Amino acid sequence: MKDNVMEKVEEYKKDMYEFLRDMIRIPSTSGKEKDLIERIKQEMEKLGYDEIKIDKMGNILGKIGNGKHVIAFDAHIDTVDVGNRENWTHDPYEGYEDDEIIYGRGASDQEGGFACMVYAGKIIKDLDITGDTTVWIVGSVQEEDCDGLCWHHILTEKVIEPEFVVLTEPTSLKVNRGQRGRMEIKVTTTGISAHGSAPERGENAIYKMAKIIQELEKLHGELKNDEFLGKGSLTVTEIFSSSPSRCAVADGCSISVDRRLTFGETKETSLNEIKNLPSVKKYNAKVEMYTYNEPSYTGHRTLVDSYFPTWVLEEDHPLCGMMVETAEEVMGKKPLLDKWTFSTNGVYIMGMHNVPCIGFGPGHEEEAHAPNEKTFKKELDIATAVYALIPTKYSEMMKKE
Repeated sequence: MKDNVMEKVEEYKKDMYEFLRDMIRIPSTSGKEKDLIERIKQEMEKLGYDEIKIDKMGNILGKIGNGKHVIAFDAHIDTVDVGNRENWTHDPYEGYEDDEIIYGRGASDQEGGFACMVYAGKIIKDLDITGDTTVWIVGSVQEEDCDGLCWHHILTEKVIEPEFVVLTEPTSLKVNRGQRGRMEIKVTTTGISAHGSAPERGENAIYKMAKIIQELEKLHGELKNDEFLGKGSLTVTEIFSSSPSRCAVADGCSISVDRRLTFGETKETSLNEIKNLPSVKKYNAKVEMYTYNEPSYTGHRTLVDSYFPTWVLEEDHPLCGMMVETAEEVMGKKPLLDKWTFSTNGVYIMGMHNVPCIGFGPGHEEEAHAPNEKTFKKELDIATAVYALIPTKYSEMMKKE
């Protein structure tokens, strides 16, 4: 079967590359994915998907097959912005291509993985290799602004109910089985304004915050470590202050804290670590989580805390073995079983909804959010073949259990 799949990859790869270049040419930052969703729908229609639907949040889902085991492949199709264009060698929305790479914003994170999924669906249909599965190809939105929110909607509203989800975020063709979680925390101090010529008459909220920041820096070094996921971390990412004027003592100060959670750390433990800092207690600082309530491109809103839990699939879980075996069959070598450094939609799929996730994707993490982002054609071809083989491999695995 592998040889037949590889022949189909060879047949379709130029079309797949052109589809990816088309995706790159359509700017699709979070909340502005509508035009790209329409382009994806056209491609799925051209390739003969059995069913195509767009849910009320704006996620697009394409179906192949009608077996009893429902499985899904996920890629977010939104991107971050391009930043300073002077840092790019080529136009980030050109879809530049040479013999080895496809270049542009979203090439690696994560439109490359999505193009592979879409064409894997076509190969599965052509060769009739769904096995005993129903395959859903999911292009999810708003991930860059609020990772996992798209799947929170899909699973809560029962748009589909998969037994497991393949995450196609870039893994350098490793098999990834987990990631640290994260949360966005706000700390606020208050003061009393006074004329800048006599600061002793007031209470400077910035000075209070300075002591808290020093304690946060120390706390970072004391956070829990996990043998697989690594250490929890925190860093101050933003600072804001308020004052009646530039000639007055600051009466308010807030900071944003990016907190990465390793295995065993929770929302409650992480907030309490900060609340219990001596300076936080001394100055009665307020510690809270940010919330997210921005509309999708369809206008759909969901109010959630900016909390994205840690998730890990056990090393001996059958899905790990199935994915490693499938990738090894295509690549001719055993892939490393690893983890992501960044966050993925798995925070909601598995972290909150307990649906198992496994990751395998073209592209490299270091390309994400960076100028001169690119993905590699060889990896696109391999990933497409691996995805096409998964329904049959999963069906065989389920028969043995």
